[in-house]
Amino acid sequence: MTSATTSFHLERRALELRFRRAHLTARQWITPAYVRVRVAGADLRGFASPGADDHVRVFFPETASSSIEEMRTAPSREYTPLDGDAEEGWLDLEFALHGHDDGNEEQGVASPWARDAEIGAPVCVGGPRGSLVLRGRPDGWLLAGDETAVPAIRRFIHLMDADAVGRVLLETRDAAHDIALPTPPGVIVEAVHRGSRPAGTALADRLDALDASDRPGGDVFGFIAAEQAIVRHGRSLLVGRWGVPPEKIIVKGYWKRGESEYHAPH
Repeated sequence: MTSATTSFHLERRALELRFRRAHLTARQWITPAYVRVRVAGADLRGFASPGADDHVRVFFPETASSSIEEMRTAPSREYTPLDGDAEEGWLDLEFALHGHDDGNEEQGVASPWARDAEIGAPVCVGGPRGSLVLRGRPDGWLLAGDETAVPAIRRFIHLMDADAVGRVLLETRDAAHDIALPTPPGVIVEAVHRGSRPAGTALADRLDALDASDRPGGDVFGFIAAEQAIVRHGRSLLVGRWGVPPEKIIVKGYWKRGESEYHAPH
């Protein structure tokens, strides 16, 4: 039986929707197809993102514009902010560079920008407009996703204490594209390699292979995000085989094959 001291819940929190101008200040390559960028600007002072699965909309104008309204007409995509400093006014974002190797043939606007934009390039950040905040301490964790879910997974790992137990499943193309995810000793990190298969399929197979014996004890939190098709497999595991209440999980498609402007539900 789960004690009251270790139970948790997910709490919705409304936030004021703001749009903030910034510019690219740094780029760090994590793998050949995964990059971290830092954007900064006075508008980012006071930026808040209390939920690990928060989304911001990032706008990519070709030139610096004189107004927020003009910048908001630029092409945009949604991302989970990784880290930031509300006093200094900077924000880190991570980008999985989509392409033919993951079954997503349209790179869109974000991947070329993250890869090639010059330092100083303008950007606009909108949101988050709301958060789903984890309150309390899960007895066990399951975090799973492809590269697009890494920022959220990193943020959930940051919430774990030293005695946390559970499992993290991360799908990447191969060992050369693995992304380091430091966790407490009781949390197993497992690389799931898709090879030439479409993104999400290897992760779906791995989730399907988990059964009741793999379930951590007690009050479990589950977060699963990848290509939209992962939703059925994730819910089948967490709700169906593990019996986790639906209100204690987050399972969503972060992107959808063939739809470059698809965005995850909030």
